[in-house]
Amino acid sequence: MSDHQITIGQVVPDFTLPASGGESISLSSFKGKNVVIYFYPKDATPGCTQEACDFRDQSAIFAELNTVVLGISGDKVSSHDKFAAKHTLTFPLLSDEEHVVSEQFGVWQLKKMYGREYEGIVRSTFLIDEAGVLVKEWRKVSVKGHVEEVVKAVKELNHSNK
Repeated sequence: MSDHQITIGQVVPDFTLPASGGESISLSSFKGKNVVIYFYPKDATPGCTQEACDFRDQSAIFAELNTVVLGISGDKVSSHDKFAAKHTLTFPLLSDEEHVVSEQFGVWQLKKMYGREYEGIVRSTFLIDEAGVLVKEWRKVSVKGHVEEVVKAVKELNHSNK
């Protein structure tokens, strides 16, 4: 799994995934913009709901910073549609049911909960610059305060590119 992992300084390979709203979204369609990709375990769980709402609440700032936010989990598009509608999410949620993209980023891992082992997404966020290069990553994210950290990193990135 880890041999596919994308590392900082690398151009992120293009991918296309089905998204909420019924379309498919390709990473390459955002060339010329910064992209924040956040991977989360499951729609409608408390931590994932908080994280999605935090990103939603900062959407105007991300837009000002020429930055697109994409959420990715292994949930089906129908689940994403319900989740996005319920919380008025302003960005697409991509469905990675085969966890191809999750594995590329090294976030599909063995997890433990209540003594049970299973494979799933480890909450992680990645910042890709306008040229498609991975410039920052946050792995094993704690939700509280995380989106503010991401906003700060995007501001720093935009400042350094001026």
